[in-house]
Amino acid sequence: MTTGQHRTTGPEIGPPDDERLPSLAEQMADQLGGWRGLVESSVPVVVFVIANVVGELRPAVIASVAVALLIAGLRLAQRRPVRHAVNGLFGIAIGAAIAWRTGEERDFYLPGILYGIGYGLALLISAAIRQPLVGWIWSVLVAKGRAEWRDDPRLVRTFTQLTVLWGVVWLAKVGVQAGLYLAHQDTALGVARLALGYPPYALLLLVTVWAVRRVTRETAPQPLPGA
Repeated sequence: MTTGQHRTTGPEIGPPDDERLPSLAEQMADQLGGWRGLVESSVPVVVFVIANVVGELRPAVIASVAVALLIAGLRLAQRRPVRHAVNGLFGIAIGAAIAWRTGEERDFYLPGILYGIGYGLALLISAAIRQPLVGWIWSVLVAKGRAEWRDDPRLVRTFTQLTVLWGVVWLAKVGVQAGLYLAHQDTALGVARLALGYPPYALLLLVTVWAVRRVTRETAPQPLPGA
């Protein structure tokens, strides 16, 4: 009887927490799509920048869209997740269509700039009304739809601070790109798009995961002695 009790209570301490909150590496890999996701999302933009420098706008547009389609097709053929590829293809296609229509290479980056401004403002507004967007995104992507953090004042405060951080960084990086766009610095804009893309995002994600895990561990109930 003692053995049966020990067998049922022992395993319950660790696994639920592991299932509820994946490791830092797992969360980073999922959100960034791994090294392959990083490369694949950047390749179409790199192709556009290089092709536009050495050639003309329209061949550069065609090349970037073709590469994005090829990457998405390869992922489908290999039955790999296509979320990152589809997102990248969608953004490339819109920018390419606008640039093709206007004949201005800088317009290739316009959708990303407008999206960045809207996203940054949405983050700050959500923090101001105490509905931090980073917290809700965490619920969807990490906590499997659960939102227990709303009942924990420390987590609400943490997610609010993280949301403000994300909003400020997002508006700062898109502000640089908008300045280059208005100054007609097309090549510099392409370089800035690459440099200010994943590196700040990866750093923000790392800070977010670390901060939330730190607070979660501090507030988690401790096992009783001898359990």
